[in-house]
Amino acid sequence: MNPRPIGVFDSGMGGLTAVRRLRRLMPSENIIYFGDTARVPYGNRSRETLLQYARQDLRFLESFDLKAVLVACGTISANCLEDLRPDSGIPVIGVVEPAVKRAAAETKTGKIGMVATRASVSSGAYERALARTAPGLEMRSLACPLFVPLVEEGRFRPGDVVIETIAREYLAPLREPAVDTLILGCTHYPLLRDVIGGVMGPSVRLIDVGGEAAAACRNLLAEGDALANRETGSIRCYTSDHAANFERLASLFLGEDLRGKVEHVDIAQY
Repeated sequence: MNPRPIGVFDSGMGGLTAVRRLRRLMPSENIIYFGDTARVPYGNRSRETLLQYARQDLRFLESFDLKAVLVACGTISANCLEDLRPDSGIPVIGVVEPAVKRAAAETKTGKIGMVATRASVSSGAYERALARTAPGLEMRSLACPLFVPLVEEGRFRPGDVVIETIAREYLAPLREPAVDTLILGCTHYPLLRDVIGGVMGPSVRLIDVGGEAAAACRNLLAEGDALANRETGSIRCYTSDHAANFERLASLFLGEDLRGKVEHVDIAQY
């Protein structure tokens, strides 16, 4: 048993979709979340800048004496994970490998799609992971740079003409020839599940990278006998921008009230 908290970080609020799954899988765990909303989105940054941001995010979280860190940001997971792991004395779990393994297990036709930020797509991390996991399968990756800022603005509901128009345009190349499994390669994207599902159709299986990473985190802790043994865990959230703005929209991502549970942090100090 290990009562120490789990840390989670993301470029903004999208990582709370991974926290939501963590809370369901491990309700006894305390979770510390950091959303770098002052610098969102990460998807159009250089690798050098991404690594600087990721190291700051990790150093801040590790000040809480954690037992593991889940990197809920797909862009950081795809570009910087192997650089971060030597910096940390605890397990650092990304979103790429767990999602690719699930997609490889789910596909029937061997044709997998992946949508993410420009930085995630250009990294080639998902293709490399698939080549290691199931080299006979095919992956087609697409950058969807407007998804993250629109989700952060609350524009993710079906019927919103802006997000539906953009989704149809972005996803069109994955419909002909069709993929049967689609990795949502950013933790913001589960809030677009209904919109993306409406465009792709009911026959396409959608893979939530944050959800798969949360399951991988639980498995890792269980194997190491490091799960907490308390009745109910807690969540504390930190943001690099205004806490009040974070509280309002983040409650939708997490599915629970975060009022009074969000604090501002000057991430530049780390």
